[in-house]
Amino acid sequence: MKRIIPVNLVENKIYLIRSHRVMLDSDLAKLYGVPTFRLNEAIKRNRERFPEDFMFQLNKEEFKNLTSQIATSSYGGRRHLPYVFTEHGVTMLSSVLRSKKAIQVNIAVVRAFIKIREILATHKDVIVAIENIRREQEKHGKQIVAIIDIINKLLVPPKEKKKKRIGFYPKE
Repeated sequence: MKRIIPVNLVENKIYLIRSHRVMLDSDLAKLYGVPTFRLNEAIKRNRERFPEDFMFQLNKEEFKNLTSQIATSSYGGRRHLPYVFTEHGVTMLSSVLRSKKAIQVNIAVVRAFIKIREILATHKDVIVAIENIRREQEKHGKQIVAIIDIINKLLVPPKEKKKKRIGFYPKE
C-alpha cells in the first residue's frame, strides 16, 4: 500500500516570499527523506532546470524574517542561505529526483499548492473587501490626524506681540 502524505502537512510548509508561494529546501528534503545538502547537490547538477521563477536563494534579511516566523533553533544552523522552490520548481524536482517517494511527495505538494490557490480564489471577494476597508481606514486616519493638528494649533494661545511704545524716549 502506498504511503500517502497528508496535504495539511505540506500546506504548513508553504510560505509567501517575494510575492511567491514557496517551500524551503530543508522542508522538501525532509519530505523526500534525503539530507538537504543532497537535495541541493542534485539541483546544482541540473541548474538549467531551475530558473529564477522556479527556485531562488533567500537573502540574509528574508532568512532572518523567516526564521523568526517559524521559530527555528539557533543551535547548529545552516552554513548557506536556503533555496526556496515555487510550485513549478517543486514540479521540476520530480525530473531530478526519480524515486517512488519523490513521486508521492510531488503529488502531495502540487495538491497543497492547488488547495491554497482554490482557497484564495474562493475568498477573493473577502480579500477585496478587507483591502477596501484598509484604504478607507487609512484615508480616515489621515483626516483624523489633520483635525487633531488643527485642534492643537487652536489650543496653543497666540504669542503676545511686544507693543511698540509711542513717543520720544531718550537713549540710555
